[in-house]
Amino acid sequence: MNIREELKSDVAILTLRGELIGGQETIALQDHIKGLIADGIKNVVVDLAKVKWLNSSGFGVLLGGLTSLRNAGGDLKLADVTERVESLLMMTKLITIFETFETKERAVVSFIKG
Repeated sequence: MNIREELKSDVAILTLRGELIGGQETIALQDHIKGLIADGIKNVVVDLAKVKWLNSSGFGVLLGGLTSLRNAGGDLKLADVTERVESLLMMTKLITIFETFETKERAVVSFIKG
């Protein structure tokens, strides 16, 4: 999996590419989010448009990131969620925990307006 970071104002956009299914991928994302918090960036948008597959380990790291960011006074929002991933969010009821947006731009604006 590849993680690309872009900053818009005080919001980090993490664009993920590949699969988020455990192992090194989840550790890399977890470490990246911890690094952002250490740098004072507490609002994160995770762009899932290019994520081919996500399993329980992938959801676990997203939940862990959400918890860490909220504990730091921020939040994590999901953008460009594919149909496949959205159906998993609905089946697991995680759709009630994560705020999702059609685009990363809309997710960033939600932080500004929020």
